[in-house]
Amino acid sequence: MRFLSTRRRDSVHVAGVARGLDRWLVDRSARVRPTPADRVLKGSSTAADKNRLWIALGAVLFVAGDRETRRGAVRGLLALGVASGVANGIAKPLFPRRRPPDESVPFVRRLVAAPVSSSFPSGHSASAAAFAAGLALEAPAAGAMVAPVAAAVAYSRVHIGVHWPSDVVAGALFGGAVALVTRRWWAVRDDEPATLGPVEHIEPLRGGAGLLLIGNPQAGAGDDALAVLRERLPAAAVLEIGGAQDVEARVEDMVRRDDIVALGVVGGDGTVSTVAEYAVRHRLPLAVFAGGTLNHFARDAGVEDPEVTFAALEAGDAVRVDVAEVRFDAGERTFVNTASLGGYPDFVRIRERWQRRVGKWPAAGIAMVRVLFRAQPLQVTVDGNRAALWMLFVGNGTYQPADQIPMSRPRLRGGTLDVRYLRADVPFSRLRLISATFTGTLGYSATYVHRRVSRLEVRVAEEPISLATDGEVDHRGKIFRFHSRLAGLILIKSGAHPAAHHDNRGIAKRLLLS
Repeated sequence: MRFLSTRRRDSVHVAGVARGLDRWLVDRSARVRPTPADRVLKGSSTAADKNRLWIALGAVLFVAGDRETRRGAVRGLLALGVASGVANGIAKPLFPRRRPPDESVPFVRRLVAAPVSSSFPSGHSASAAAFAAGLALEAPAAGAMVAPVAAAVAYSRVHIGVHWPSDVVAGALFGGAVALVTRRWWAVRDDEPATLGPVEHIEPLRGGAGLLLIGNPQAGAGDDALAVLRERLPAAAVLEIGGAQDVEARVEDMVRRDDIVALGVVGGDGTVSTVAEYAVRHRLPLAVFAGGTLNHFARDAGVEDPEVTFAALEAGDAVRVDVAEVRFDAGERTFVNTASLGGYPDFVRIRERWQRRVGKWPAAGIAMVRVLFRAQPLQVTVDGNRAALWMLFVGNGTYQPADQIPMSRPRLRGGTLDVRYLRADVPFSRLRLISATFTGTLGYSATYVHRRVSRLEVRVAEEPISLATDGEVDHRGKIFRFHSRLAGLILIKSGAHPAAHHDNRGIAKRLLLS
């Protein structure tokens, strides 16, 4: 009892000190002489009512910003929504506190109609900190620009006399914490290129001499990209593909020419994957120029900027990267990004449709819900173990995060397949998967399996099903054998990622043994 009494006295003492500090700080603020800043602070506080300022700013950043800024705007608005809802709808009723008296600040600073809800915590401060911190997680430069505005809004609540300083501090800390917690269910994407394999040196291909450039005019930038490349690489042989033509026969004829010593590709992931298969088959270096709607491989390999590839062609620089292969009933396919069975192709299509509007993670959540309620379980055997699956994902390389929806690929070396599948043979699997996705607990769910292997075999118990590779759904089968080809592709690239130089001796030894 004496211990409890001591603790109670200590807490009362701390609360008394905090109240005294609040009154002293408010009194100090009230003594500041009138300046034009009074009107600015009062206006910024009013503009942030009902989160109007942050919603408008988020919309502007989303429309006018780059990829990172758009993601940051979405994360900031989501964090704001959670922080504002909890601070105003839960915390204020639970912790009632009187606001500072009207006479605590000069009349010129006061609002016409002061708020009547609890003073603790400051909802304005929570929203401001949540938006600024959420934005900064994805786009630090944009977050740094918004931070002074958020700080001004937070301080303005003390300046105009509607909050005690401790209300503002508590609200800001809570809002910042909410923004940080969003990383648990929506990982911050790492836009750094993946680490690659051993560095190579090839004969320089100046002006494109010896290069067979294959382009798909129907992909993304299409004709414009090809036209630019023709100017920059006048000595290259150019082959346009697309439509119903016999692409394989045309490419094989061109590759057999003595003057062709390397392949080039301009297009999206589907086109890159197709040409990479020829490059692996004929052991030719590959130059990649991003020119499609989706350019995941080019971005992850660090060749999204065409100048990187141009410089490598001139210098003869190259690096080895992993590719993956899948063998099925009627043939085999090389892929550079992902292969999938079940509902995953639909998941990707829906996610890509929505992510430009709301960001990748929210779009992934929408896609997950829609696919799970439409999909039928697949009865399969995975490496000899029977299971019922909603979808199966096989990635070339290491994807992150391991316990959430994959967002980035930090490694394209090491001979790894990143395998993830969603089990349908667990009670209430749909509901559990959706709940785990939105609460960031997917890695702890019995419905989610994540493995990193070099080989994988999947046998389908019923009718043949479709296989999707790098976004293209063009094969069917019942038996699928996946394996990683360690450093199987020579990618023409200069300025290899520093981590690519680590353990090159070990990788070279594995190459000789494989």
